[in-house]
Amino acid sequence: MSNHQEPVLAAPPPDLGRAYAANSARGGRFVRDMFNNTARHYDLANRIFSMGSGGWYRRACLHWGGLRPGMQAVDVAVGTGLLAQEMIALTGGQCAVIGLDVSESMLAIAKAKLEIPLVQAAAEALPLASASADFVAMGYALRHIADIPAALREALRILRPGGTVLLLEISAPRHRLARALAAAYIGGLVPLMSLVTTRDQGARTLMRYHWDTILNHMRPEAVQGALAASGFKNVDCWSELDLFHCYAGTKDLENATLPPVFRSKSARENFFF
Repeated sequence: MSNHQEPVLAAPPPDLGRAYAANSARGGRFVRDMFNNTARHYDLANRIFSMGSGGWYRRACLHWGGLRPGMQAVDVAVGTGLLAQEMIALTGGQCAVIGLDVSESMLAIAKAKLEIPLVQAAAEALPLASASADFVAMGYALRHIADIPAALREALRILRPGGTVLLLEISAPRHRLARALAAAYIGGLVPLMSLVTTRDQGARTLMRYHWDTILNHMRPEAVQGALAASGFKNVDCWSELDLFHCYAGTKDLENATLPPVFRSKSARENFFF
């Protein structure tokens, strides 16, 4: 991990773009309302954004993180259930999954897809018992959380010793050309395509919001620093294109050093090829 220090306590900046700057005074309520109002378009917008590769990538990250049959798993910020679907599929249904989200509209869509317990709750205050899960996942939600350290501490609390947290996130590439290309596609084309396909300005606002949070999100070394500061061990990051990042950490097993599971270049190559 790099020694370069970046803020690890920062929440997403309140002014995230012209389309919703006027609403920023409502803080977290604005984010919840936006997801509630656009939940019906979320899966379509996700397919446009990922060009159909989202499911494959989510499975790859879960495999890399060590999700196995028989685990008790928690999907924090479950949304419409896209990551939870892959948890169940990857383990052949032999994985008990609980999903939590602040958006009731997102939960309603997830409920129509999945036969799993779903709870409306914030990542910073999980209504689950301590040491009750083997695996905690959070897909593309860290950027939307007001108190990141609190959310990570909650993940650590509900994990059993030896359990794993897995975070999927996106941050803007460092290289100027790659950053410009990402801005053109994620910040320009995807919102426009979302508007055209849904005929709903809210869908365009949602995707513009995603790009602005990506642009302002913490760099990978800062996220790894936040995980370590929260008490996670064996913190690791797998990055692709300096854009997509998958983070993992383990809860200490009585101060023993835990070997990483599936977190090696060779393991990724074996999975993909």
